[in-house]
Amino acid sequence: MVIYFGADHRGFNLKQGLIAFLGNQGYELADLGNTVLDEGDDYPDFAAAVAKKVSLNSEQSRGVLICGSGVGMDIAANKFRHIRAALGFSADQVFDARHDDDVNILCLPADFISDQDAQKMLKVFLETPFADDARFRRRLEKISQIENE
Repeated sequence: MVIYFGADHRGFNLKQGLIAFLGNQGYELADLGNTVLDEGDDYPDFAAAVAKKVSLNSEQSRGVLICGSGVGMDIAANKFRHIRAALGFSADQVFDARHDDDVNILCLPADFISDQDAQKMLKVFLETPFADDARFRRRLEKISQIENE
């Protein structure tokens, strides 16, 4: 599985730390930027880069997007077909998002969480399978229908 990362200047340091955290855990990692700390960068650029990659192969890839509040990344990523991005604020909530809603992009609020909490959420995001219950599939199909309208 490929994990695509993207972050603006407010999420840059957390992104670097999470990439290092996953470095020896067997995942294929791709940093889609920003690759330097640039106070003038804009989160939609990185959200689009990651969401495009994940949308092309949503079964075999995931994304992690980080900005100050996480909300901007979440909004931008969810504009792409086959993307189910969620703003993470606790490991339990991220579990439900993966288990029930099969989210494929985790958005993190760098200004509001610790590195340790981000690592916990990332670990849960990557290790929790989708439950694949009929009710969850039905709901995801309704979301797909909305995308196709």
